[in-house]
Amino acid sequence: MGAVYKAHQPSMDRFVAVKILHSKFTKRKDLVSRFRREARAMSHLTHPNTAKVFLYGQLEDEACYIVMEYLEGKNLGQVVRHEGPMRPERAIAVLIQACGALEEAHQKGIIHRDLKPENIFLCAQGGLEDFAKVLDFGLAKVTEREMQPGSLILTQEGMVFGTPEFMSPEQAQGKTLDARSDVYSLAVILYELLTGKLPFEARTPMEYIGLHVQAEPIPLATRAPDRPYPVGLQDVLDKALAKKPEDRFQSAAEFAAALRMMVNDRSVEQAMSAIPDAAAALAETVPSIQAMHQQRAQTPKPLPAVDVSAQKAPSPEPNRSAGDAKKPASNQPLVLALTSDRPTTRTADNAGPPSQTPPRPGNTFGLIAIGVIIGLLVAGGVLAALRFVN
Repeated sequence: MGAVYKAHQPSMDRFVAVKILHSKFTKRKDLVSRFRREARAMSHLTHPNTAKVFLYGQLEDEACYIVMEYLEGKNLGQVVRHEGPMRPERAIAVLIQACGALEEAHQKGIIHRDLKPENIFLCAQGGLEDFAKVLDFGLAKVTEREMQPGSLILTQEGMVFGTPEFMSPEQAQGKTLDARSDVYSLAVILYELLTGKLPFEARTPMEYIGLHVQAEPIPLATRAPDRPYPVGLQDVLDKALAKKPEDRFQSAAEFAAALRMMVNDRSVEQAMSAIPDAAAALAETVPSIQAMHQQRAQTPKPLPAVDVSAQKAPSPEPNRSAGDAKKPASNQPLVLALTSDRPTTRTADNAGPPSQTPPRPGNTFGLIAIGVIIGLLVAGGVLAALRFVN
């Protein structure tokens, strides 16, 4: 539908990106409205993690254009494809920056509605190698006061816009959207950054839409069992991916504050400066965020992942019954639970109280042998004492 050119602006001696909608599409009111919507939405945003718009308008042949800051780097989709899943510290730092950009947009009545890895760009800027820029507000929901007269409204209830893999449940159903829809999409992006995969298994866009509405996301430990994750990160993702908006974090700032609790890392603390001060202060007063602060203060530092994974259960005993042999080794789910820092470590096979779990024959024989040895040692000691007395 258009093209993007790298251009030089002599008066400012800088390179810019010029985005053009071809003149043959200017008769398409929906495309023109989307193009203008992007320009108008982004021109109202000044956050450093939002791509800057310098100018927009129409050429003599009526082709629409937007002049934006020129960025060098890769979008998150390219990064994950080329480098694989990110370390939690890196992924969280990037997401917090995106939360900052979206918090400003939400406060101005702008909902992005098309967040995906391809619309978050990483470049080197401000002393950071992973400086995030939020792009493409072409599907943004803009409040009436931010729209120009004559703009085509694309926010009617019942209309669905966006990318199915990253849609919130309410977006997939064509319901009215608010900032919490963007929070859900950000959580899906974070999930992909951490695992290299999406939280659902689907083959078509319609399947993704249905799963967002009805299915529970695949846990991180199941999706990427070989990767360790910070304590509580799964709980944060579960809240951000809740089906009902009222069950999620209520703002991008709240989501960022919760993510900050997950890791102690300089890049994460630096990224928190992206959150507007007032929004960050308000987020810290939310009970769920305060609870995370308290839990983090009370929780001892976890063992390194290598030490946890090294604690393997013993090999199956030779006298294990045929029925037990068909079950998977109980140490595998246990190790997964530890490396993913889940709050419970019980498996389905031993979910009952410990007293209800019958001891294995091998373990019983071992205990009897130890008891006999201890008894012999005690008896020998008593005999020796009697001889000494005599």
